Amino acid sequence: MQHGALLRGHQVNASANRERRRQRRLLRLLVVLAVPLAWFWYRHLTHDPIHLGVPPIIANSPELAILGVMLIMITAMMMIPLMTSGKSPHTMLRPSDSTIRLADVVGAEATRREAVDTLNLFLNHETFLEEMGGTPRRGVLFEGAPGTGKTYLAKAIAAEAEVPFLFVSASEFQSHFYGMTNRKIRQFFKALRNAARAEGGAIGFIEEFDAIGMARSGMGAGGMREGAAGIVNELLVQMQSFDLPTGWDKFTSKQIDRINLFLPPHRAIARPKPKPANVLVFAATNRADGLDPALMRPGRFDRTIHFDLPPRNDRLAIAAYYLAKKAHDLAVSAVVIADRTAGYSPVRIEKLLDEALVIALRYGRKALTLEDLVEAQLITEVGLAQDVGYQPEERRRIAVHEAGHAVTAVLVGRDVRVASILRRSSSLGLVAHDDGEERHLRTPTEMLDLIVVALAGRAAEIQEYGEASTGIASDLAAATNIAAQLIGLVGAGDSLLSLEAAENQMAGNLTAKVFADQRSREQADEIMHKAADKAACMLLEHRVALLAVADALCEHDELTGDLVHEIVAEAVSTSG
Repeated sequence: MQHGALLRGHQVNASANRERRRQRRLLRLLVVLAVPLAWFWYRHLTHDPIHLGVPPIIANSPELAILGVMLIMITAMMMIPLMTSGKSPHTMLRPSDSTIRLADVVGAEATRREAVDTLNLFLNHETFLEEMGGTPRRGVLFEGAPGTGKTYLAKAIAAEAEVPFLFVSASEFQSHFYGMTNRKIRQFFKALRNAARAEGGAIGFIEEFDAIGMARSGMGAGGMREGAAGIVNELLVQMQSFDLPTGWDKFTSKQIDRINLFLPPHRAIARPKPKPANVLVFAATNRADGLDPALMRPGRFDRTIHFDLPPRNDRLAIAAYYLAKKAHDLAVSAVVIADRTAGYSPVRIEKLLDEALVIALRYGRKALTLEDLVEAQLITEVGLAQDVGYQPEERRRIAVHEAGHAVTAVLVGRDVRVASILRRSSSLGLVAHDDGEERHLRTPTEMLDLIVVALAGRAAEIQEYGEASTGIASDLAAATNIAAQLIGLVGAGDSLLSLEAAENQMAGNLTAKVFADQRSREQADEIMHKAADKAACMLLEHRVALLAVADALCEHDELTGDLVHEIVAEAVSTSG
């Protein structure tokens, strides 16, 4: 058996239980209907048939009928809001409602293996419990950034298991009626137990779990109407409720207890043992560190599956999966998409392709091209392009500024994707560049190169116009943050002490910590000035390339990365 495969060769306890319960339901229905049917046929055979219709007292008194209807309506208007306020807000999905299966979970092999192991335990819970002596898994926490596939995987597991899937958002539990939040939680778990006993198993999924599961000490007693402590306590109780007896078990046990009062101890009738409901609860959050520790203890959500942003190999599989469903040009491949989407979640990759299809449709094409993909990426990351009608001298200045970024990016070995002087969102122009290959680490030298690229727009403006404009504001902010990381995070200054380790009122703001320390601030400022000087020297040496890229931007507004590299290479070879 391959690792991570479903144990289809074993007895699937959930399916067997479901069939036994179906047969029992048919038998109970037959027993329930047998008595009224027998009475109906007895009356029919004795020539005294049952007549259906309105009782004579109501038929002969319309006023009484109207009064009865009004009383029923008033009672309903008063009772329905109260009755529904404590109802579980979940939505139940049947296996037939979903087309997602585990085969559709691509690009996350380690996560998929964890999911398959969990599903095997769920399907074979009786074997695992009775024959192997294990304790079935009850709660699994999905932790990861939004869009990384948490809900997607839970639906795939439920559909693969062929059991009901009860989906609910944690915020839906909250109510303005006192006590109703806890009641809704109880009703949700009751619905899970009932569905599990009726179908042989059930899977619950709580989205945004941190809305009700945050640490009690961190939320305060008055964070919600019932208080965070009361809600978490309710969750803790309900996660231990899957072996609670059913209503029938309680009734039977009570009757047996009454009979045993009249029997000697050695003749006492044994009470029925409650059978645990086969329930598996998934909870999803991107704030696992803030959850109450008691929820993470054994028997509750004792297994955490992490959903990280996919690395290149996973993005390759994800891109191939989605690209197979989209009409596309042959130049668009999974490799191209994987290379261009570092840091993207699976959902974001799919939306990128959808946006590219929208652009293709806008131009009357029925398949997306590489140009559509580039434009879609700019739109999703930066915003729509707008021609704001620059004054000629302002247009030229912006082109020179962006050309400075583009030329230095090429010279330090960055892979320029696109250069533009069209306005997008708050940016008057942009140069998109990356490492070319996905990197997980960065050296101080590479970080210094990023500062040089960030300050190159300023250097280009000063070189060509004598001073820089307000367009350098965002560049200075980006360069300052990188300089602060060099000094306060990676020890590139004259001290190996990490300012990130400092606990103070500016916790989490590394740049503010660097500013607060005089020596660190001076060193960061020194780094910035050296980078600015280096950028100025590079652009002065390669002024031909700078002007060539600026001319091309003025003519075409946007340049592809390949064209920028060609212009710079040609200018460098000519001047050399």
